[in-house]
Amino acid sequence: MEEDEMDQLEDMASVSDFDPISGSIPATKVELTVSCRHLLDKDTFSKSDPMCVLYTQGIETKQWREFGRTEIIDNTLNPDFLRKFILDYFFEEKQNLRFDLYDVDSKSPDLSKHFPQDFLGQCFCTLGEIVGSPGSRLEKPLMMGAYTLHSRTGKPMPSVSNGGIPGKRCGSIIISAEELGNCRDVATMQFCANKLDKKDFFGKSDPFMVFYRSNEDGTFTICHKTEVVKNTLNPVWQAFSIPVRALCNGDYDRTIKVEVYDWDRDGSHDFIGEFTTSYRELARGQSQFNVYEVINPRKKMKKKKYANSGTVTLLSFTVESEYTFLDYIKGGTQINFTVAIDFTASNGNPSQSTSLHYMNPYQMNAYAMALKAVGEIIQDYDSDKMFPALGFGAKIPPDGRVSHEFPLNGNSDDPYCNGIEGILEAYHNSLKTVQLYGPTNFAPVVNHVASITRRTQRCTESQRRQSLPERAYDLNRQTR
Repeated sequence: MEEDEMDQLEDMASVSDFDPISGSIPATKVELTVSCRHLLDKDTFSKSDPMCVLYTQGIETKQWREFGRTEIIDNTLNPDFLRKFILDYFFEEKQNLRFDLYDVDSKSPDLSKHFPQDFLGQCFCTLGEIVGSPGSRLEKPLMMGAYTLHSRTGKPMPSVSNGGIPGKRCGSIIISAEELGNCRDVATMQFCANKLDKKDFFGKSDPFMVFYRSNEDGTFTICHKTEVVKNTLNPVWQAFSIPVRALCNGDYDRTIKVEVYDWDRDGSHDFIGEFTTSYRELARGQSQFNVYEVINPRKKMKKKKYANSGTVTLLSFTVESEYTFLDYIKGGTQINFTVAIDFTASNGNPSQSTSLHYMNPYQMNAYAMALKAVGEIIQDYDSDKMFPALGFGAKIPPDGRVSHEFPLNGNSDDPYCNGIEGILEAYHNSLKTVQLYGPTNFAPVVNHVASITRRTQRCTESQRRQSLPERAYDLNRQTR
């Protein structure tokens, strides 16, 4: 699949709420990692290119809906998917899950285009079944199942046959769950390697690295893959960022395993070697402690004089906290909100029901609904709840000139309205006094808001400078 399609699916596996219908408070968030073994081979001249799709079942509706997709891995029957699924875990509820596997040969993200000919099997389980398995690691056989996708809606529906024999086994799926910690740090690091083993007969290696975090049961879960650097034994990989939670789930001493491979087009990448480290070691940054010997265990057992298969060096390491919206609000962030309403004639005559400005005595028009829907949320984050409200594209009193920047309340010196109700009142009153006209010219309103922003910034800077001597005076008094 091309990059643009992957971008469309990039965020699909990070939806936070498991079921918006449920009013329960989530006990915790869990991260699901998916691997498969011995998948069906649907391709004639190469191996399958698998992708996993997760469906969740509504608590009340019982309808299956797509939750997210993994990335597509080329030419493998034993994929270890890098992209995770993050779900809210409710101990008291039965949370049904369905995992569908596809061989993706088409560029289309429409699953019906891959069904049934490229369907690789499916698995049903519950989130509790995964969490409750030994080591929170569940392995189940993939079955052909008894579902097809509706040709128009794309939704799964019962059927007798779906391109395979219902109940036929077609490999296995391994699902690992781990409770997510509250660590919001993001680490950025860069590596290089020197004198890696040469794996290609007619050229040098094409190395890349795969990072795994260790689990409590001694297994490892993939958490990052670097890019491939072509035709070199001394690669310098690009710096990458990864949540510390994904790397070690907040346990700084947890083992991190790194495997180095030589990339091959057919997917049969050649193992060069491996090394282990931890977040605590990496956090030391560039030093003698972060130069790692890449060891190939098989070579080490066979050759007495074997030293290593090259070295990997940490070039840089930084860590920053990933702030949430709530952090900014707690830090004193205020949201400034300005309204600009289109009064051009293209909206239709306000006296007619087809107009977007039509004042229906029984319900709000489109503009009023939009103002209320957005404004009622925004106003909670503004301390004085005074908002400038403007209009553009109308003839305004007293002389009937066309204006593309006029205050809804009629006060050019003070266009501010008190809360959303004040804006709605000013909007309704303005409809009685202005004449819809044109053309559509949004620039004056944008410039008006930009000037307000500049004045606010200057005022904030001035207040900050004035407060510095006062703080110094208070500090001086406290230290006497």
